[in-house]
Amino acid sequence: AMRARGAQATDIVILVVAADDRVMPQTIEAINHAQAGGVPIVVALNKMDKPDANPDKIRQQLSDHNVIVEEWGGKAQCAEVSAHSGLGIDDLLEKVLIEAELMDLKANPNRRASGVILETKVDKGKGVVANVLIQKGTMRVGDPFVAGQYSGRVRLMENELGQKIESAGPSKPIQLTGFDGLPQAGDRIIVTEDEKTAKEIANQRQQIKREQDMRKVKHLTLDDIARRMALGDIVELNLIVKGDVDGSIEALSGSLQKISTEEVKVNIIHTGVGAISESDVLLASASDAVIIGFQVRPTTNARKLAEKEEIDIRLFSVIYDAIDAVKDALEGMLSPELGEKIVATIEVRDLFKVPNIGTIAGCYVQEGKLNRNTKVRLIRDGIVIYDGMISSLKRFKDDVREVSAGYECGIGIHNYNDLRVKDIIEGYEITETKRKLNQ
Repeated sequence: AMRARGAQATDIVILVVAADDRVMPQTIEAINHAQAGGVPIVVALNKMDKPDANPDKIRQQLSDHNVIVEEWGGKAQCAEVSAHSGLGIDDLLEKVLIEAELMDLKANPNRRASGVILETKVDKGKGVVANVLIQKGTMRVGDPFVAGQYSGRVRLMENELGQKIESAGPSKPIQLTGFDGLPQAGDRIIVTEDEKTAKEIANQRQQIKREQDMRKVKHLTLDDIARRMALGDIVELNLIVKGDVDGSIEALSGSLQKISTEEVKVNIIHTGVGAISESDVLLASASDAVIIGFQVRPTTNARKLAEKEEIDIRLFSVIYDAIDAVKDALEGMLSPELGEKIVATIEVRDLFKVPNIGTIAGCYVQEGKLNRNTKVRLIRDGIVIYDGMISSLKRFKDDVREVSAGYECGIGIHNYNDLRVKDIIEGYEITETKRKLNQ
């Protein structure tokens, strides 16, 4: 989600790949988002100062994903750089400028500003804070604006160095405060004529969102019931996701929801920016949910309440670790796959009628080992005649717990006496295999 939003917000993607490693899954994801958005790519082969750097290997791997550099006859410009030593940085910047000239990128600074929200968070002293990229016009302190479902007025603007500024033009990244709510990363921010107009637009958007949410409710149909009954009961894992910034929460929540299956389902019942609070724990208690924290910690009171309520709080600093942990949990909730293991094959060679007991079969264990508690089935001419348990197992006149291959024994089968010579008694066990999620 973060990479998709980045591709949508930018004009040129600088794809940084370590020349001493390989093209990673995250890199492939970034390539796919850039290509889907029609955004040109400039490749930066980093760590060229390392002795084991192999830029041609990276070029080859990139070509496998339709990123072909100019040196190989493609369109993507490529620079060999080292962020550590500064090698090739000027060349990279020049290639970016050339790409920008080819695209004829222009923006009018003499108009009301508009841009995109990259990240949002809640600061104790400042309230809602957003990282914003200005794309058109010039934003100034005091400007009224609408952002997603919320409105506000610019109270404070800071540049990338944390310095207070009064205005910001096209292509400038800024951090600003003044929101009346917490917009989502990826929302557009647009300066309006006045604060009243901004509030009216925001109210309209909130109403539309409420109507859309109501329409999203999908009622169960008879077809759904029949299909789900055929698959067995649906197991649900309720999650509360808290993170340091809105973008991280969006990315993690989206990834977690994708690992749902028909049999086990992930429900994200609440998300939020900031520390894990007492209200989060109370919600988890009421909804039987697990709390996932990404780059955040529970407050002291929340931790104590969680211990009292026995709420599971899992903390992570890497998104993929969180996804793997939930996958493991879901696989544990899957009903195991039942199988069968043949543990012994026995041939009936003689029959004995014992008063008050029934028929005892004189047998020879051909393969495996027969245990007194083993399940058995009686097979005659390849057809299963009976399935049950052993009532007695003897060697000569002594009761025994088990008999191995190559030995004779006497077997009685619980509630069954119609045994015949040359019948086969098969001993078996039911096995359980942990199932994996089908992705």
